Amino acid sequence: MASMERESINFKLPKTLTKALRTAARERHTTATDLVIQGLYHVLGPTPGTEVSVETRLHNLEAQLTALANRQENSIESGVENSLQQRLSLLEQKTEAIAQRLAKIEGAISVLSGRSYPNSKRKPNNYHPPQLELQPLPAQNLASRLGLTASYLVDHFEKLSTKDFISWTRNRDPRSIGWEFHPEDGLYHPIQQ
Repeated sequence: MASMERESINFKLPKTLTKALRTAARERHTTATDLVIQGLYHVLGPTPGTEVSVETRLHNLEAQLTALANRQENSIESGVENSLQQRLSLLEQKTEAIAQRLAKIEGAISVLSGRSYPNSKRKPNNYHPPQLELQPLPAQNLASRLGLTASYLVDHFEKLSTKDFISWTRNRDPRSIGWEFHPEDGLYHPIQQ
């Protein structure tokens, strides 16, 4: 800033502000005048006929870098949030798949516990888990229960006779329950043996 033509102006400042200005100038190895010019440049913006000091340019660059870092940090945080939502959704899908497999295993256990073994010396298992009364299901839910797609289920319903369809669903159901379609409500109803 030494090459610029300067004019002397007298200002009356509070003594504490004057003391802070001189201290800041010493810490930055510059003059109080240069600090005042930088402050005026900051408040007034670029003014024709003035140069921007290196320190002012560095200050502006530092402000821009800080803003850029904040935007980057916010972008990373939103990316982490999206990733967590995707992982939660995947976890929910896996939990649903495990629940379906568990239902099949429970069905197989109940079938096995109902069989008698003539040569077996084991005591019979008297535990019978409570059986929930099954409600009619739409095609999508029944297909999921049977481990199929809804289109595959409907395709077999259309191809097979009612008796064959009940038998076919019974062979795939985890509790060996047959299912019959009722057109009046559009649902598949369980058929007890």
